[in-house]
Amino acid sequence: MNPKVDFFFNKASQWQEEYTQLRAIILECGLTEELKWGCPCYTFESKNIVLIHGFKEYCAVLFFKGN
Repeated sequence: MNPKVDFFFNKASQWQEEYTQLRAIILECGLTEELKWGCPCYTFESKNIVLIHGFKEYCAVLFFKGN
């Protein structure tokens, strides 16, 4: 866990339980947690893999296009 990313999770008024579960699942994969574009971004070998983002009616796990 990256303490800088705690900012995102602590300020969220919605999706707290979902964010906690998604964060735990993603961190179990051995990815590095960073804060990019104001959202938790998870990387592998300095390449963006997945982002957690909240919307009004849902929260999402967004995967980056891989090569």
